[in-house]
Amino acid sequence: MLAGRDALREKVRICIERLRTDNSAKSLILVGLRGVGKTVLPDRMRSDAEGTGIQTLRIEAPENKSLPAMLAPELRKALLRMSTIELAKLVSQRALRALAGFAKGLKIKFADIEVGFDYEPEPGLADNGELESDLTALLVQAGETAKAANSVMVMFIDELQYVKEDQFGALIAALHRCAHLRLPITLVGAGLPQLLALAGEAKSYSERLFEYPQVDKLNTMAALDALRKPAQQRGVSYTNEAALAIVEKTQGYPYFLQE
Repeated sequence: MLAGRDALREKVRICIERLRTDNSAKSLILVGLRGVGKTVLPDRMRSDAEGTGIQTLRIEAPENKSLPAMLAPELRKALLRMSTIELAKLVSQRALRALAGFAKGLKIKFADIEVGFDYEPEPGLADNGELESDLTALLVQAGETAKAANSVMVMFIDELQYVKEDQFGALIAALHRCAHLRLPITLVGAGLPQLLALAGEAKSYSERLFEYPQVDKLNTMAALDALRKPAQQRGVSYTNEAALAIVEKTQGYPYFLQE
């Protein structure tokens, strides 16, 4: 349900383009209640980005899986894709060595990490066994790879509120370091409204690192579009009275409009 979401899609596009042109940009966390399209919207944003040659990761955070376990295999896939780009080949290999060190160093703390090793770890690179410093070293290497490839790496993480506070804090610290180094790597997260408080509790400086666009119910015109346009594609039309009655009944919530 993407009617009325053009401004949010444009915000993400501008963030990515700023990073691609060596400018600074804040990461984004989309916040809203359930049923407003927080999952569908990032998927479309990811599709938009990939259509312009951007490297993306897609993660949906469950309640029972660690952030390192979710990130490692997705990062590996993105790094392997960039390793086929001649300008980024050597840098990507070092990033893959960092990933191997990261997974081996944290395996004791996070037993659910499962990722293939394409290169042997480089001693001293992301292998200390301490999440914040190792994740920072890993994302710096990933950002360096994206920069060498003339691209941007965007991590799309849904249900971000399920990431544990210490792991969320490590991710924030890593992104903060990458932003300081002007590396083209960013987060587009999505989750429930409590994320604003969770981010602040994880790291006090998170408000300087993120924007928090609100994903809310649709206004009347956008809700009408959400009803009419898909119907028209199938040769069906609503009377004005029926469409307005549906919008009133659903109060513009995308999930109920879909139903």
